[in-house]
Amino acid sequence: MRIAQVAPLIESVPPRKYGGTERIVSYLTEALVAKGHEVTLFASGDSRTSANLCPVTAEALRLASVPRNPFIQHMIEFEEVVRRQDYFDVIHFHTDYFHFPLARHLRTPHVTTLHNRLDLPDLQDVFNEFREIPVVSISNSHRRPLPQANWVSTVYNGIPLNNHFQDHPGEYLAFLGRFTPDKGPEAAIEIALRTNMPLKMAAKIDASDQDYFDQRIRPHLQHPLIEYIGEVDEQGKYELLRDAYALLFPICWPEPFGMVMTEAMSCGTPVVAFEAGSVPEVMRNGVSGFIVHSIEEAVAAIPQISHLGRRRCRQYFEERFTAEQMAQGYLQAYRQVQQEWTRRRYSSSGDYALDDILDWRSRTNVPPDVALQ
Repeated sequence: MRIAQVAPLIESVPPRKYGGTERIVSYLTEALVAKGHEVTLFASGDSRTSANLCPVTAEALRLASVPRNPFIQHMIEFEEVVRRQDYFDVIHFHTDYFHFPLARHLRTPHVTTLHNRLDLPDLQDVFNEFREIPVVSISNSHRRPLPQANWVSTVYNGIPLNNHFQDHPGEYLAFLGRFTPDKGPEAAIEIALRTNMPLKMAAKIDASDQDYFDQRIRPHLQHPLIEYIGEVDEQGKYELLRDAYALLFPICWPEPFGMVMTEAMSCGTPVVAFEAGSVPEVMRNGVSGFIVHSIEEAVAAIPQISHLGRRRCRQYFEERFTAEQMAQGYLQAYRQVQQEWTRRRYSSSGDYALDDILDWRSRTNVPPDVALQ
């Protein structure tokens, strides 16, 4: 199958440091290539891939040496996809909903994975207008705010099998992600202090969160138990997770997936996670860690971590969240989109199917006698 993967240009594929979406695009791309598919990756020029790379910008935008306008660069990327669309059997977008006006007019079957939060009020207008665009969620809870969307499938994020398993835990807790209230860094600090355990924090600080970091997080870094080690790369991330006693995931938002949970599990490191968003789908309570509902419950769960088997935690990851399983899920989604595309878009004579014309008529308020001419 000839497959186009259209990545955001904010980070390289894979990212040098933080960047969950671009990392998943990389894992999926490499898994599809390994299966013998011909994959073209639309991404920044500093991306690394075994697929055919179509570089849109010389370097990823967030850490670029010369600032570039992200809206303009993504417009150019989408135009390049349109120019090459007839070569592909399917086009897979990872660029939120910004390409929807373009996708509506593509001649090639396509699907979009929605990687980010979907509970924002304005998104109702987007998906009311573009309700025919085929989309994939990364957890079942992820799709709940938008029942009107054209959901094709849920495909859990997967990561490659790795050799980061560690059977002997360290004596510190880990926090990995972004310094933003949604991710719960203050709760992680309180849990560490109340259990008298060291906490190592590796996190990205967005410009919009700098004040939050300065006012709410930085003062705690004076405490001897709390250590901020910066924004880590792939190697640094697994070194942190592998040797941790447990990962703290005290979120307070509808987490779409939470890949750091599965990254910890791949190391055999249990997770203590607040029940929100995808957590009940990703975690298995008492196997991969503990699902809790408050700081008090998290503090009580920490001593129980020692009773969990780290090998069983790793096994649970292997059963559900590998890149191979993710690739199989997307191949099934691609086939479903292709079949639906054929059924809905064209009749056996090559003309537009009647149900598609009626759907177009309802969206555009065109009178029946005009729409059917």
